[in-house]
Amino acid sequence: MISNILWDVDGTLFDTYPAITYAFSKSLNGLGLSVALNVIDGLARESISYCVETLSQRYKLDPDLLRRHFAASYRTVNPAKQPPFPGIGEACELIQNRGGVNVIVTHRDVDSTERLLKTHALSVYFSDIFSVEQGYPRKPDPAMVVAALEKYVMDPTETLLIGDRGLDIQAGQAAGVQTCKFGCSSPSQPTDYQIHHYAELLNIIRGNNDS
Repeated sequence: MISNILWDVDGTLFDTYPAITYAFSKSLNGLGLSVALNVIDGLARESISYCVETLSQRYKLDPDLLRRHFAASYRTVNPAKQPPFPGIGEACELIQNRGGVNVIVTHRDVDSTERLLKTHALSVYFSDIFSVEQGYPRKPDPAMVVAALEKYVMDPTETLLIGDRGLDIQAGQAAGVQTCKFGCSSPSQPTDYQIHHYAELLNIIRGNNDS
């Protein structure tokens, strides 16, 4: 039975990659560079830090400078233009009705995560946010996942971690929870579930009701 869900944010809860790619492109243009959007998007999907580090090395930029420019550009993007994926609310509500909790484990800072949740009226579904901003190491280190399990006394065998990247899946597996890869790309390592739409997740949760 799936009683709890641990959620990644970017590319999992919210379709934020177009906004992130735009902000990086605008930042690079301001620094006199032009980089193909598909290149930026591919790097950003690994992580924002990976994107900053790779672009800085490739174009001999000060990473702190690029990071500051990116942060300033990204703050201008309206959270309303970074929508949740369809079905998120229904899945979260189903978990709550089951007596479980929805918790976020993310590399994103808490404030911007809360803005996205509030803008799209999803705050009510989430019990907590665990972020690297709070001192946790980045995934695939399982520290955030373990901390969430301990704080909310979750049974790992009844907890599912959902993410769009291999490092999310690795963090969940290292913590002993079930894992679900969201998105069109094939998982880079075995996972318990692969979904493309959250209607599939609803079926999985309901199908696990008596397991």
